[in-house]
Amino acid sequence: MEAADEEKAGNGRNGYAEGPAEAAAERGGGGGRLRGCRGFLRRNALVLLTVSGVVAGVALGAAVRGAALGPAQVVYLAFPGELLLRMLRMVILPLVVCSLVSGAASLDTRSLGRLGGIALAYFLGTTLLASGLAVALGFIVRPGAGASALNAPGLGLPGAVPTSKETVDSFLDLVRNLFPANLVAAAFRTYATEYKLLPKNTTSGNATWEKIPVGTEIEGMNILGLVLFALVLGVALKKLGQEGEDLIRFFNSFNEATMVLVSWIMWYVPIGIMFLVGSKIVEMEDIVLLVTSLGKYIFASVLGHFIHGGIILPLIYFASTRQNPYRFLLGLITPLATAFATCSSSATLPSMIKCIEENNRVDKRISRFILPIGATVNMDGAAIFQCMAAVFIAQLNNVDLNPGQIFTILVTATASSVGAAGVPAGGVLTIAIILEAIGLPTNDLSLILAVDWIVDRTTTVVNVEGDALGAGILNYLNQKEKKDKEQELKEVGVEAVANSKSEGETSPLVTHKNQVSNTTSTADPESKESVL
Repeated sequence: MEAADEEKAGNGRNGYAEGPAEAAAERGGGGGRLRGCRGFLRRNALVLLTVSGVVAGVALGAAVRGAALGPAQVVYLAFPGELLLRMLRMVILPLVVCSLVSGAASLDTRSLGRLGGIALAYFLGTTLLASGLAVALGFIVRPGAGASALNAPGLGLPGAVPTSKETVDSFLDLVRNLFPANLVAAAFRTYATEYKLLPKNTTSGNATWEKIPVGTEIEGMNILGLVLFALVLGVALKKLGQEGEDLIRFFNSFNEATMVLVSWIMWYVPIGIMFLVGSKIVEMEDIVLLVTSLGKYIFASVLGHFIHGGIILPLIYFASTRQNPYRFLLGLITPLATAFATCSSSATLPSMIKCIEENNRVDKRISRFILPIGATVNMDGAAIFQCMAAVFIAQLNNVDLNPGQIFTILVTATASSVGAAGVPAGGVLTIAIILEAIGLPTNDLSLILAVDWIVDRTTTVVNVEGDALGAGILNYLNQKEKKDKEQELKEVGVEAVANSKSEGETSPLVTHKNQVSNTTSTADPESKESVL
């Protein structure tokens, strides 16, 4: 009985002691959940603010649209967004040059050639897939069928259409821009061919005019020339060895300082995005009429971007890495939202480099080498946009495209997207090249310009998504090669140790030494003394 009473008392004491402990554990669990929630909000504050900025911009545009603002008021409304674009463009030049120089200098020549070859194959392959998808969707959806009466004054279409350029001159300009005559001028000007009409055969009375190409410099950064120069400079510094170390460290420090500036600018992104989206909604004169008139073209273009960016590119990433592509893209919500708001691959580059390194743990040497090149030459979304526009204009003019013209569209769109400017409406200028190549009029480009502000957003998102997934694939392949090399070195080391042990056991010298020591140890003390 006493033992039972003691046991009950012990249980009672234990229960009394355990009650506050359980309550403290419950309070600790609630505090842990609260701390976890705070940590989640702290880690994803920028993402949540950016998405909120897009939603707030749509609401702001819808609310202010009824106020009938004048052109001057719309400019004032867009001023915070204009500041964001100016700040992002400000860091593009040092970011591209320094990141490419440091990236090329940090990789050995063999790795540089291998990664460059894989990146080139990836860029060309995905762009060709995007072009083929756009042409196929154009024939399935038929966005231009029955839309011959679209040039109505109520659409508010811009009257300025880009001047047509010969296909040969366009590709020659691309090659010329790869080798700028002046690096300082390449930071803000680029080469372009214009035409001068000269009279011909005036003596016979039947005067004809001959179009002569004339080279001019137009406003805009020559990003192709800067990219090529930075890559070659990085390789040259690597070849110098010890003499080039100081300059490599300078570019590395410059690059890191630029990334610090980017991290500061990123906190202004939500505010700038809100006013950019809101001002664009206010600028449109009649959105309902525009969407109803060109709705099939908008639907076909956005559907192509969704299929390519949401299915094809993730499948390529999964097939290459066997990893979840959507988890990879989840860490890039901020640059994707920036691309949606700014419509500029170049302006999205700073935030993309920052997020892909911090959130997805991509090697700095890979990201700062591939992403600037991808922002210049990899334009999957632009290829979809251009091919869809070419098919749309052909159907608008009741022109049945033959297989030769379809092949010309695919090749020309893939090649011309390399030289497309990473700025808003940069792809519209290259559509004129495709139309000239297949013999279609460029007058209907005003229709494309009318809805470019809608389609260009998804175009830019797909462009930067393709760059990011390409960097992820290259990072995986680089890490895999590193692990394979380490495994080979370990196997070689194990074999070397095993060989040394076997050699030690069978070596004649060691055998002789052991024999001598054994004979001396087994000898009697007298023999030892006699030997001494």
